[in-house]
Formats: sequence, C-alpha cells, structure tokens
Amino acid sequence: MVQFDDIGFGGGSRASFASNPEKSKGRLVAERESPTRTAFQRDRDRIVHSTAFRRLKHKTQVFFSHEDDHYRTRLTHTIEVAQIARALARAFRLDEDLAEAIALVHDFGHTPFGHTGEDVLGELMAEYGGFDHNAHALKVVTELEHRYAEFDGLNLTWESLEGLVKHNGPLLDESGKPFGDKPLPRAIETYNQKNDLKLANYASLEAQVAAIADDIAYNTHDIDDGLRAGLLSFDLLKEVELVGEQLAIVDRLYPDLDQTRRGHETTRRVMTAMVEDVIHMTGENLRLLNPQSVDDIYNVGQTIVSFSSVMNTREKELKRFMFANMYRHENVLRVRAQAEDIIRDLFDRYMQTPSEMRGEWADRVTKLDRQSLAYRVSDFLAGMTDNFAHAEHCRLFDQTPELR
Repeated sequence: MVQFDDIGFGGGSRASFASNPEKSKGRLVAERESPTRTAFQRDRDRIVHSTAFRRLKHKTQVFFSHEDDHYRTRLTHTIEVAQIARALARAFRLDEDLAEAIALVHDFGHTPFGHTGEDVLGELMAEYGGFDHNAHALKVVTELEHRYAEFDGLNLTWESLEGLVKHNGPLLDESGKPFGDKPLPRAIETYNQKNDLKLANYASLEAQVAAIADDIAYNTHDIDDGLRAGLLSFDLLKEVELVGEQLAIVDRLYPDLDQTRRGHETTRRVMTAMVEDVIHMTGENLRLLNPQSVDDIYNVGQTIVSFSSVMNTREKELKRFMFANMYRHENVLRVRAQAEDIIRDLFDRYMQTPSEMRGEWADRVTKLDRQSLAYRVSDFLAGMTDNFAHAEHCRLFDQTPELR
C-alpha cells in the first residue's frame, strides 16, 4: 500500500509547484475578485452552473441512457473523473479546486451519441477544418454559453482554459508547429490569438491529474457497464492482467460472492491499483525533477503525472481488450451506425434549410456563407443531447432509428 509519507507529499500547505489562485494569470475580461471564493473555486462553480454541464446528463458515454438507468452518462463519468482528480491533487498538495474544475469541464465539447457523433461530425466538417471536441469545449466556455451580461462564455481563468486545452499535452512543438499532419483546430487558434495559452508548453499538474483521472475512470467504469450489458464476462476479463490479478484476489477472499458484488469489488480494486501507481510514479518524477514553481512544471518538457512503465503496459492492454470486446462489439456497432445516420441526416437538413435550427441558431442564417453556416450547424449539433438529436430527427424525418 502506497502511503503519502513514503513519497513526501499529501497533506499540509500548497506545494511550491502547485497553481496558486492568488497568482492567477487572470481572465480575458477583467472582473472584481470574489470576497468569498478563490478564482479557481469561482471557475468550478461557473462550470457546474452552466447549461453545457447540465446537458452532459443526457449525452452518451458508451451505452445510450434509455437502455438502462444505471449506465454511465457523460455527467456521471465527469463526476467520477472529478473525484479521482481531486484525490490525486490532494496527494501532491496541488490546488484541488482547479483540478476539479478542469475535470468537470473536460467533456463539454463532446457531441451526442458519444465518440460516434464526434467521428461523424469530423467527417462532415472535413472540408472546413474538421471537428475536435477539445476545441469545441473551449468554444463553449469562451463563446457559446450566454449567461453573463458583460461577456460571452464563462470567462474562466487562464489556468482553467490552458488546462482544458492542454490536459493531454502540448499542441505545438518547440518550433511552434502542430504535431503530426493536422492543423491546429480553428477554435483554439482563434482564441489563442486573443489570450496566449502557451500551446507548446506542458499543462499544470492540476490539468495532468485531471487527464489521467479520465483514463482511470473510464477504464474501470466501462468494465462495470460492460458486465451489466452482458458484453463482457469474468472469464474474458481473467485474460487481462490488470483485471485478472484483482479478480483472483476477490475470488480468493470472497469465494461465494454474488456476481454483482464480484464485479464491483474487482473494478474498485483495479481503480485503487491505478491510483496508487500514479501516486507512486508521480512522486518519483517530482523527486527526480525537483520543480520549485508552477513555471518549472510548464517548462519541464515532459508529462510528470503518469503511470509506471509496468502499469502503462497493463493499462494499454486493458484498452486494447475493451476496444476488441466492447467498443467494437456488434451490438454497439449496430446502434452506432443508427446514430451516425441521425447526425448525417440532421447536418444535411440544416445545411439545406438552416431555418430549421430555430431560435437564436437560425438568426441571420441567410447572410452566412457556406463555411460560416457549416460552423453554425456543427456548433448546434455538437451541443445537442442524445434525446434532443433523436427528437429533432423525429420532427424532420418520417423514419427515425430507435437506437437499440
């Protein structure tokens, strides 16, 4: 068992390399500070009270919510990520509120119907620069949320925005060029011209714990949902080293455990093993690199919050297993194909008859060129819940897939 004292962190005052709300780089639109909340607490609260946050409850994680009340949605996944992120932040004496805020906002850019919607929208928007859910999340919190009198978006601090955009790593290399053959997403490039997020630097440790918390959360809760759906079995899971090891412990300790508890007991132990591995490995990284400030974290040139090499190998094996046996299961792919049809049909209809979007989305659409219209349609579709997208298809078309 990893103890915080063993790694020299956990408890006490904020670490010197943690983000400090009193030294925040501020907000794009200057505001008077709150007398009762730190800047990062205020960010978290704005995220929780946003429309985009509420919509997560009706957005798919893996299984469509109408199939079973107990499957994870984007909202329940997000809450689980936030819990793990906060626990990791506490272990390293980081700013827990900033870690929680980044975890809570990290999925704001996801479309209806999970990754299916994102993939289809990416194809449909290919000639206009594609679609990237991180870039759309930034657009949501800087433009599309209309709650405040003095600005569009949520006017989050620089630290929350850079964590949202860069929690999976830098977007530019040292020369300022995007990695690979993909250009920088348009929404990120546009915003970065107004408020430089230092896209070639690594993100804060608060953002890094949110990123790895995301991996831990979906790796474990997708096992739970897969067992509930009957797509996974304990016999299959025994083949995966990370899960099989914990399952063997559960079976040895509780040989007569019912199958429901057997699954929960196994997944919670898998989660604990991953969290404790991150705490140990990150502690070792911090000892080795010895950062003295948050700027040292930005400029260190590597991810600090990480799995050990052994756990990294096991985690990748688990992901491969989940893709082969659950995410690519014929039942999932059948419903995914139906969801693709819904997104394609709606995109085509709105492009042909943009007034069908109704409300503020249909304002002045006749004055938009085709590219601007495509961005408007993409934003409208990306913000939909599963339920609303399905209802819109029912309204506009004679036949709509039932997604089963």
